[in-house]
Amino acid sequence: MSVETWGMIGTGVAALAAGLWLVGGRLLAASGVDKVLVLGPVFEAVALAIFAAEHFLMARELSGIVPKWLPGAMFWTYFVGVALLAAAISLIAWRCVRWSASLLAVLFLIIVATVDLPNLPASVHNRMFWILTVRETCFASGAMVLAGSVWPRGGSAGRVLMKVGRMIVACTFVFYAIQHFLHPRNVPGVPLEKMIPGWMPEPTLFACFVGMTLLVASVGLMIPRTRRIAAAGVGTVLVLLVVFFYVPILVMEVRTPLAVEGINYVGDTLLFAATALLAGFGADDARWSRPVEKSA
Repeated sequence: MSVETWGMIGTGVAALAAGLWLVGGRLLAASGVDKVLVLGPVFEAVALAIFAAEHFLMARELSGIVPKWLPGAMFWTYFVGVALLAAAISLIAWRCVRWSASLLAVLFLIIVATVDLPNLPASVHNRMFWILTVRETCFASGAMVLAGSVWPRGGSAGRVLMKVGRMIVACTFVFYAIQHFLHPRNVPGVPLEKMIPGWMPEPTLFACFVGMTLLVASVGLMIPRTRRIAAAGVGTVLVLLVVFFYVPILVMEVRTPLAVEGINYVGDTLLFAATALLAGFGADDARWSRPVEKSA
């Protein structure tokens, strides 16, 4: 395997191990579906760590994504890598989460504004353009919900962040669900261009199941009493999708030129799963226990 492949996988495994170790106290204190939701920041951190490693190890390749009008492409590539790594460490250590989550949301929105939207005139009829633009917006929205959930009690800003972020996540679920129904041969979760491998039995039924899960969850997120259950349910399905679908694909591709692509699919889907879980944070339910972050 290449240095890039080893580095990205190693960083992700290290982040997962550290996250599961340090989340133990909050996991034990949680009950019911909260035991699933509390893993959202851990999975978010793992995906961010993987992408941070990619920015460090493949900076020259990724620098081509930086807008041409912005000088210092390599600097900005490394800067984004540092930002992603800092956010991952914050979520794993559960320190300064309000600020790291808020800044992470801003980072994703800046990417949408500077990388995605300038291509809108030429890509308005391109399905993949909308899937990718919505993906980054959804990732920002999950971070918004997390930031709002740890905002000081009584603050209206936190409630606004959670409401807006959760609504965007729900709309993303609807959009992606429709994509699963219209293009069932494309890989599920984040419905990108890659096709479902031939070894997967009943690929159409598989895609429709994931699409229906997203559609039901979108409705559940909008109802206060079902918000936590919907987030935990769809998040669990997406995590299982990573473990039993995308990881096996990565194992088959890890010694091929598609290795980095396989890792990216794992990271993308895991970040989508984490976003789904984060959408249940701060739910308007008396049983919800606000996650208390450690002070710096």
